[in-house]
Amino acid sequence: MGRKLRWLLPVLTGLAVAGCQTAGYLRQAVSGQLEILRLERPVRKLMADAGTPPGLKEKFREVERLRQFAKAELALPIDGHYLRYADLHRRYVVWNVYAAPEFSLRPKAWWYPIVGRLVYHGYFSEAEARRYADRLRQRGWDVYVEGVEAYSTLGWFKDPLLNTFIHERPTVLAETLFHELAHQRLFVGSDTDFDEAFATAVGEEGVRRWLAASGDPLAAGAYEQELARDDELMQLVMDCRRKLSALYRRAGLTRRRPGAADGATQAAATRREKERIIAELRVGYARLRARRGGDPAADRWFAGPLNNAQLNAAATYYVWVPAFHRLLEQHGGDLKKFYRAAAELARLPEAQRHRRLEALLTSSAPSARPRDGADARRLPR
Repeated sequence: MGRKLRWLLPVLTGLAVAGCQTAGYLRQAVSGQLEILRLERPVRKLMADAGTPPGLKEKFREVERLRQFAKAELALPIDGHYLRYADLHRRYVVWNVYAAPEFSLRPKAWWYPIVGRLVYHGYFSEAEARRYADRLRQRGWDVYVEGVEAYSTLGWFKDPLLNTFIHERPTVLAETLFHELAHQRLFVGSDTDFDEAFATAVGEEGVRRWLAASGDPLAAGAYEQELARDDELMQLVMDCRRKLSALYRRAGLTRRRPGAADGATQAAATRREKERIIAELRVGYARLRARRGGDPAADRWFAGPLNNAQLNAAATYYVWVPAFHRLLEQHGGDLKKFYRAAAELARLPEAQRHRRLEALLTSSAPSARPRDGADARRLPR
């Protein structure tokens, strides 16, 4: 598994439209970022410090090689990013809250300055994230809280290296850095699926090219096997989403307000069928696990609530990934042409942009499915 989750830091402009963000939320976002800035130290000083562990120094050297590869071979703007390091003394940098109605896969979205709508609400404090999630849950929403290891400030700050992701194995670290730098290259705002799929496709392609350049066919083969394994697992998840989507349409409850008392009988029947479909997903994973072996990250993910919000969290990052891979193929693997084509898509109105992505999916290889069934490449860690 091993996908790095990302959080776009959208509130550090110091501005918010009245009513869209609470003062408390803004305070925690600003204070959380300021705490990271306080903890940051230049990598060059840490490299010169005899007290820096040798293993961490080697990671710094590895990151610098990846930065230079990203600039020279992937045409990504490194612009001073990842030249500082902060140890936060915790497992995650932020925690994202996802929410969706009980009988709909349409995610709840939050509005932020600069970046517009995002389908998650990020907190630097796990306790605050879970308190907010509890409030949403009490109002009838499906809710999922997810720890995040890496994030992008979209150029508002020079993004630092963090202890939350620097110690990952080489391919995961490389994909994380390439993904985050891709956000610096192109970001639409108010279209999370587009932004994250673009960055994911760039991250995966970047790892492929980096492994090819390193002359390590065994590592390259292992990476492709990992992606293929995750595809098989994620197909179970996306099949579940398709079944749930069909159920909600049949029930006619997709516009039902969370917590509403109307249509109680229909809601109860739909709830039972929803539970059956999700139980079917768990059984499918148990069979896959028995056949292919366990995966700690997948085990943790499947131990979650497996509600609409959690299924959306998996799909959000990758629903358009096959379309972007196809776009790169159409341009002969030329990344600069690919970036220009992606930027042209970004300038389109959202509905037109999605139609173009749908067309790319249908023109993909047979393994690429329409949007509702498109493969997510990784589950959250």
